[in-house]
Amino acid sequence: MSFDFIDRITDLRPGERVEAIKTLTLAEEYLKDHFPRFPVMPGVLMLEAMFQASAWLIRQSEEFQHSVVVLKEARNTKYTGFVEPGQTLVVSAKIIKQDESTTTLKARGEIDGSGAVSSRLLVHRYNLRENDPAAAGKDAYMIEHLRRKFDLLYFPIATDEESEENTAEASESA
Repeated sequence: MSFDFIDRITDLRPGERVEAIKTLTLAEEYLKDHFPRFPVMPGVLMLEAMFQASAWLIRQSEEFQHSVVVLKEARNTKYTGFVEPGQTLVVSAKIIKQDESTTTLKARGEIDGSGAVSSRLLVHRYNLRENDPAAAGKDAYMIEHLRRKFDLLYFPIATDEESEENTAEASESA
């Protein structure tokens, strides 16, 4: 079973950075136990939200070349706030460096502009067929599934300048 800790990607610049949001609701099952009288998002799930946003940045930056993107390591993780039901965690990640299989990102989570969590993430990416050529079909299936999921999370809104350009182009072609 997988859990999604990103509700929507609000900004994405391939090869550079991503921003996404997660609004915490009382419907989250884990809040019943964490904590019964003071429900807050567990720190490890805040970290997971930053990783998930980072994974979408990597996938989009590489045009979904890899079927598997996993968190290899989280360094210098600092928790400085709680996420309570009704609050929105805004996570951002910026690519620091990248080689053929690992990406290093600087990630941060904020609530109402105040820091809640930060970390340096090392993310590994690969295809199943690298270890088993017979798994190429699984790679293709996973990548297609991830593309469809990405389309549900990110739908960029044209800026005023882009809207004016599109309107001008449409008028010229009419």
